[in-house]
Amino acid sequence: MTTALITGANKGIGFETARQLAARGITVLLGARDKDLGQAAADALKAEGAQAHFVQLDVTDEDSIARAAEWIDSEFGSLDILINNAGITGGMDRDGKPSSTSLANLRRVYDTNVFGVVAVINALLPLLRRAEAARIVNVSSEVGSLDMMLNPEGPMWQMASIPYPSSKTALNMVTAMYAKELWETPIKVNAANPGYCATDLNHNTGFRSAAQGAEPSVYLATLPPDGPSGQLWGFLWGSDVEYGRLPW
Repeated sequence: MTTALITGANKGIGFETARQLAARGITVLLGARDKDLGQAAADALKAEGAQAHFVQLDVTDEDSIARAAEWIDSEFGSLDILINNAGITGGMDRDGKPSSTSLANLRRVYDTNVFGVVAVINALLPLLRRAEAARIVNVSSEVGSLDMMLNPEGPMWQMASIPYPSSKTALNMVTAMYAKELWETPIKVNAANPGYCATDLNHNTGFRSAAQGAEPSVYLATLPPDGPSGQLWGFLWGSDVEYGRLPW
């Protein structure tokens, strides 16, 4: 049995990621803060024939993370795939400019997008080490790429905001550091770029579907033994090819 935990899996890209992994015969554990929404999402996948289970998980609550890790340990004994999908934008401080950024909003975004990821990985790493060749995928974004954000000719140039973009830049470094720590192990750690997808995160303004956004995470979660580690990989905006490695 191959097991995968996806955080923030009750809707959007997280739910579609769980659905696509389940279609490959993987048992999916849908992490979500809200019990009713999480259970409904798991039931929806079960109705499609998936092996799906709801796991109550708030990535900003260390006790919640510990309980989830204990439950996975007792039920499965190990974990093959961890996809850190949960994330927030934090909304906009006044005009959204860097000079208008409130520290309260910045802390709130980092609590979920960065600190929560570290907390979840650290709690579940013992279970991931027990798997034959585990995969860790951190769902990042092209807006976290310094190269893309500083390209005056690129699509990211018009964005100048601190909380969400900088949290994804930090997440990219978190990814790189775990990849280095685990370099000599079978565990691979990568960051996924879904692209600009229509989800609640952006009020459904994206031009890609949630299902399309899930594809990079699924690809990285099922890498073969000779696959890469320590990369930002996914949708390539304005490229002749749909997917590939993005610059940090």
